[in-house]
Amino acid sequence: MLRQQDVGHRIVVRRIVGIREGRPLFSDALGELVELSETHLTLATAHGPLRVPVTQVHRAKRVPPTRRPTAAAVVALERAADEAWPAPTRGRIGDWLLRSADGWTGRANSALPIGDPDRPLAAAVDEVERWYAEQGQPAMINTPLPLAAPVGTELDARGWTARPPTLVQTAPLPLPAPSSVDTPPAAGRVDLADGQAGAAGGQAGAAGGQAGAAAGQAGRWESVVVELATAPSEGWLAVAAGRKGGLPDAARHVLTAVDQVRFAHGYVDGTLVAVGRATVTGQGRWLGLSLIEVSPEARRQGLARQVIDELAAWGVSAGATRAFLQVEQHNTAAVALYQRLGFVTHHTYLTRVAPH
Repeated sequence: MLRQQDVGHRIVVRRIVGIREGRPLFSDALGELVELSETHLTLATAHGPLRVPVTQVHRAKRVPPTRRPTAAAVVALERAADEAWPAPTRGRIGDWLLRSADGWTGRANSALPIGDPDRPLAAAVDEVERWYAEQGQPAMINTPLPLAAPVGTELDARGWTARPPTLVQTAPLPLPAPSSVDTPPAAGRVDLADGQAGAAGGQAGAAGGQAGAAAGQAGRWESVVVELATAPSEGWLAVAAGRKGGLPDAARHVLTAVDQVRFAHGYVDGTLVAVGRATVTGQGRWLGLSLIEVSPEARRQGLARQVIDELAAWGVSAGATRAFLQVEQHNTAAVALYQRLGFVTHHTYLTRVAPH
């Protein structure tokens, strides 16, 4: 049977799809396991997300990946991701990284155990606990899997808990062109005047019926203008604060202390409705995407795709050849969007937390 450790890996599921003459009918599905609960599992398949109730699963198992990244590739990507999300307070235990940012986000407040800690494993974990105690914070370690599996074994023995798995996903640049499935008609960077004209047409149609009103609403989202800036606006920061539960001074360092960074602002009729952030790190190879957020009233209109496209185009112009992002495994809607953009899971990590 599948376990949480299988999330982010390719699996095959044989499921019961019906009964004929008293005998079950089966269908096989192959894809990436993005969610596993007591009641259902969700796969990202070539045809989109597939949610299967556990009661319909006849058999399920992990299958070998088409290509497993080398340890060196995992280390290189994790270091690029660290550059893209830089904690203001840092330390080292040999090659291991120690990071603190006043508790703002797990990534910026956890140790990264890659490379040689220059001491026995147990002593290295002892040093992690001591360092975070000096910072007045709970000790946390991000364990890339399967690279840091031995670290995880040591933490298990000490009673450290684990947060839900995070998928580290990558895609080649440039990203594929949008399809009609990804975005509404006429999506992309649209001149605001065109959008206003469409909205006006929708308002006129509303007087004649509900169809015109629907067209006007659609026209409103088509008028989105995505602007990229080297610094976030106050409105952008307010969105980030709402998503991450506040914005201490250390957070501004995490967001801005990168040589190559852009902040996307998506406006409709002058109102900020979508944001995103991108960095280029890893010796110029990696475009890192983060904080892709759309206002609740503007979701499912293709705005997230438009923000990502603009940031990706900037990354290509800056010389990046691949993109990466980190997404919680249970965020199936985001995983499905990223799959359509060509993202696949490179590896996963668990954020481990020391017992109180």
